[in-house]
Amino acid sequence: MLKPSTLAMILAGSRVDELNVLTYYRPKSAVPFGGVGRVIDFSLSNLLNSGIEQVALLSQYHSYSLINHIGTGAAWDMIGRYRHVSILPPFLGSDASEWYRGPADAIYKNLDYVQYHCPEEILILSGDHIYKMDYQDLIDYHTEKDADLTVAFTRVPKNEANRFGVACLDDEDGKRGGRVVKYWEKPADPESDWASMTILCFKPEVLYRVLEKNQEGDSYHFGKDIIPMMVEQNCKVFGYKFRGYWGYTRTIDEYWQSNMDLLGPEPLIDLEKWIFRTNLEHRHIRDNEPALMGKEAVVQNSMIYNGCKIDGTVANSILFPGVRVKKGAVVENSVIFFSNIVGENCRLNKVVSDVNNNFGRNVVIGPAVCDNKSPVTMIGWNNKIPDKTIIGEGATIYPLIPNRNWPAVVNSGEVLR
Repeated sequence: MLKPSTLAMILAGSRVDELNVLTYYRPKSAVPFGGVGRVIDFSLSNLLNSGIEQVALLSQYHSYSLINHIGTGAAWDMIGRYRHVSILPPFLGSDASEWYRGPADAIYKNLDYVQYHCPEEILILSGDHIYKMDYQDLIDYHTEKDADLTVAFTRVPKNEANRFGVACLDDEDGKRGGRVVKYWEKPADPESDWASMTILCFKPEVLYRVLEKNQEGDSYHFGKDIIPMMVEQNCKVFGYKFRGYWGYTRTIDEYWQSNMDLLGPEPLIDLEKWIFRTNLEHRHIRDNEPALMGKEAVVQNSMIYNGCKIDGTVANSILFPGVRVKKGAVVENSVIFFSNIVGENCRLNKVVSDVNNNFGRNVVIGPAVCDNKSPVTMIGWNNKIPDKTIIGEGATIYPLIPNRNWPAVVNSGEVLR
């Protein structure tokens, strides 16, 4: 077996404030998604399907959930002589004594690991996006152009481009890609709608050089610092054009919508066609009994996984393993994480509920009628919502965490807006 030429580095350790209670105790990459997996599973599945099997994860914020999910890497066939997943948290030692100060600094602090593997190209990925891509096509384009850096771009609505790093590309390769002639990080008035996907393919010697140069400043980001510097210095920076589905999921609304994109007769995200893998040993998913439907159960346009028990109505929703929906309860347009209990005659509409929540009888949460403008109601983990509680649309219930002063448990019959 030949030693692989590509080393993949996944930036998987950050918290995203906009995801609110979902990232209070886990990084965004470890947030549950789609009824059975985690957000990072998409990057890992893409690597598996692209034949890239030397992988390192850079983790920092509340790493336990992520480490527990990755396990040995066996779920993605990354065990073998040249197949592995390494987790690289910050460390203390003679050469490094700080937390990662940014994505570029995280790679810089692990250059000894990178150089040990002597890769021909280094693929740097964000671990918190939803998409399906053959990375080999991007790498082939990178090699064909003899590029110093190749960045994957996708088109976004022009009125949203100011949220991203954006680039102007020449027309050298038409639909496939082009040279990056200008690049801006989150510009106030974007001149382009080609947004960076935070997928970067570097020549190793170029990466080493620019990371060393970047250490001279006080900001350590690829989009904000390194890509603009390379474009300004006339390095060979190319853009690879991606035209498939891309779920950015940085906000609650985007996260909710990406989950809804799994539903319907022709879903935008088809996990079977995407050849999606996850770790079924995490939270003992594989050990759950089959989903059980009671005599009065009604299920419409929903994804319901093993371990669920349904005696009420579930519509346009995604239920993770271990969810119980009792008689008379209605769950609509919602994403319900592991081991929630929805009590009798509850009404949950456009709710995202984290793990281990217990909703009492006659609880009402969310709008009476859901539309795209209705805000999502967030329920943090380990809460007990008493009988007859009413929680308005767009409300947030913080997670019940020991030694915190958040009002995790509300009073019976209380109305929250």
